[in-house]
Amino acid sequence: MNAYVLGFHEIDRTKLKLAGGKGANLGELSGIKGIQVPAGFCVTTEAYQAMTRDNQGLARLLDELTHLKAEERERISGIGAKIRLAIERAPIPEGIAEEIAGALAKLGEQGAFAVRSSATAEDLPTASFAGQQDTYLNIIGEKAILAHVSKCWASLFTDRAIIYRMQNGFDHRKVQLCVVVQKMVFPRAAGILFTADPVTSNRKVVSIDAGFGLGEAMVSGWVNADSYKVRNGEIVDKKISTKKLAIHAAKGGGTSEQEIAPEQQNRQVLTDEQIQRLERLGRKIEEHFGQPQDIEWCLADDAFHIVQSRPITTLFPVPEASDQENHVYVSVGHQQMMTDPIKPLGLSFFLLTTPAPMRKAGGRLFVDVTQRLASPASRNLVIEGLGKSDPLIKDALLTVMERGDFVKPVLDENKAPVPSGGNAGAPAAGLQAQTETDPATLIARSQASIEALKRDIQTRSGAELFDFILDDIQELRRLLFDPQGLGLIMAALNASSWINENMKEWLGEKNAADTLTQSVSGNITSEMGLALLDVADVIRPYPEVLAYLRHATDDGFLDGLLKFEGGREARDAIQAFLDRFGMRCAGEIDITRTRWSEKPATLVSTILSNIKNFEPGAGGRRFEQGRQEALKKEQELLERLAQLPEGDRKATEAKRMISLVRNLIGYREYPKYGMVSRYFVYKQALLKEAERLVQARVLHEKEDAYYLSFEEFREVVRTNKLDDQVVTRRKDEYKRYEKLSPPRVITSEGECIAGAYKRGALPAQAIVGLAVSSGVVEGRARVLLTMEDADLEDGDILVTAFTDPSWTPLFVSIKGLVTEVGGLMTHGAVIAREYGLPAVVGVQHATRLIKDGQRIRVNGTDGYVEVL
Repeated sequence: MNAYVLGFHEIDRTKLKLAGGKGANLGELSGIKGIQVPAGFCVTTEAYQAMTRDNQGLARLLDELTHLKAEERERISGIGAKIRLAIERAPIPEGIAEEIAGALAKLGEQGAFAVRSSATAEDLPTASFAGQQDTYLNIIGEKAILAHVSKCWASLFTDRAIIYRMQNGFDHRKVQLCVVVQKMVFPRAAGILFTADPVTSNRKVVSIDAGFGLGEAMVSGWVNADSYKVRNGEIVDKKISTKKLAIHAAKGGGTSEQEIAPEQQNRQVLTDEQIQRLERLGRKIEEHFGQPQDIEWCLADDAFHIVQSRPITTLFPVPEASDQENHVYVSVGHQQMMTDPIKPLGLSFFLLTTPAPMRKAGGRLFVDVTQRLASPASRNLVIEGLGKSDPLIKDALLTVMERGDFVKPVLDENKAPVPSGGNAGAPAAGLQAQTETDPATLIARSQASIEALKRDIQTRSGAELFDFILDDIQELRRLLFDPQGLGLIMAALNASSWINENMKEWLGEKNAADTLTQSVSGNITSEMGLALLDVADVIRPYPEVLAYLRHATDDGFLDGLLKFEGGREARDAIQAFLDRFGMRCAGEIDITRTRWSEKPATLVSTILSNIKNFEPGAGGRRFEQGRQEALKKEQELLERLAQLPEGDRKATEAKRMISLVRNLIGYREYPKYGMVSRYFVYKQALLKEAERLVQARVLHEKEDAYYLSFEEFREVVRTNKLDDQVVTRRKDEYKRYEKLSPPRVITSEGECIAGAYKRGALPAQAIVGLAVSSGVVEGRARVLLTMEDADLEDGDILVTAFTDPSWTPLFVSIKGLVTEVGGLMTHGAVIAREYGLPAVVGVQHATRLIKDGQRIRVNGTDGYVEVL
């Protein structure tokens, strides 16, 4: 028998498919002792199905809708309107109408009701479709209620609901609608309660919005509301707004807008006692559902009625901790220029590689810096060290420390400072800057080790392969955190700081090291950008090859080149580039990311841009031009220093520091290259194991292995067994994580602390960031989210979320750089200085504030961007 109508008392979260998200939650709320929920019932999804099942016209319209994309707004609007009309005009089947009438009779059919939509894809623990469908208030009489049930069904196809489903991957046919019919409460006040602060995400702070009259006006943003913050029963903040309007129920049905009397407009809506009582109710509901809730409430006769509770799906997860103490976590992604989520296998490898105390959350990694902040000896080192990398992290950490009581001080003076994350979390403790070692020696040693790995891994398979990789990761760690290599990097950074500080003090010259680090030797990342210019030189003379590449999207395009004159030369040049740099890709710290060697077509748009924008020999000329500018700057500085008091001493010391920077700073980029080189070797071997598991029908596709941790993967290889649900669940989690933006700093209370730049005296409309490469440049903004989208003109300014080394080939075509994430020594900044590009990084929301094609000015000396 079909269940067309269910009372709230018959519903719980197991009835999601029948009652939809809102209905299931109301059923759950009705069962919580001490929570008052206005009585009501659900017209279930079975009624919706019965209503729409045999409607051929509707089926045709749904077919049309399925073939549209979210951008086709006009066509969506037209088809959506037709679907809504078809649903509203169709008569409700007699059996359904009778069940609704029976349920109304039990509640008193002459009363007033709220009629609300409840979709099966709404108010879920993983996706809140809040406000996507319609709500109707104060509906009186059976005929009116039936008409509004049809309107709710139709509201599944408003433009907004259709587009939201398209953007979130929900099938229009599979999303069903239940309709909630609930007795009206005529409240004195109503509003919303969040059991976690929606602004800071702090799970310990309850946030309440309250207004006079019905709450719908506030939910829709029509009227001002009071705002209260409560922490552990104590009201910690109150904002009393001026409330000029309220929405109330009208006598004959529906609602009407009423002006609030002037003497009441600035009155506090809820008393302090009511605020505290409401917080307790919110916590009770949160405890029942097991996660933070967004709750709609109303107040009538001094009693709170709960009319809805849904999960807050936008909160960034809190890193897991093994105790109940306070913790402060710093994002690794902001240090590594990769704020996207990392798949489980990628997280495993990074955790195996780093010695830093890291925690996982939202598919990202965070360093726990609590102990370092607690110790007076390491506190300043950590804050200043991270501040050099990213001033917003520094400001956020200072905000935490200024509170005084969150991090309890300890007298442990021997803790090493936490790294800034530049070397996969290298420990900087007790390191001496050292200049005796030749970087070329360390590079040769690492390359020999990688060649040995490539040779020795060939003979390993099964569980033995996993043991072999674990052993080799110890070699990777030894090379990454070799005191000699880290000492060279430290010496170069110290020399660079010395130059900037002293040239500013002695000569008034800002950021002098920026010009001095152009075209240094031994920088593997900048060599990569120039090497792709050389590939363009090989291809440029062959028009047939060029025409073929313009349409090359298939990754087998390299073999297709052989059909054309110059094709063999072109293929060999691209292959030689891939042999040296093919292990790189965007987001390369995640071992599961597709490498250029696996998808060489990624590089085609950049090669074509290089051919269009440059003359032959540009790579060599560019390097030489940068070298000459650096030499000229060195000469100019030394001559000016010689004129000063103690000029000879100052010039001699400066010459030594400039020599150190130019000889050593290039090595800064090598350790990561060595790391991703090894990662790619591991990956190729592991994919062979995954392929075997596909043949054995343990995995559906070899990429499924990416959703397992290293240990889980090893166990699956050993046993040939895997629960399919694990991979499915992880894929769903990863999709959720992709929608989240990781905070730079997050506490164990879930509070995301943003940090702010402390700088005045900038132009009024300036978009502020961190100056990392000097100079001022104007040009067309090219806002890019992936490297494949790069169609650059000479003189464009690249605006993007973050740039890891894989973006370097684009740097040869641009005149300036703006990124949302980054610091003084992150890869984009280092390469921008070496190529002489003005750059501003750490510009929050740059890809939203700056539109593609706008003319902008980048001030890399003072750290801001202007839209012209």
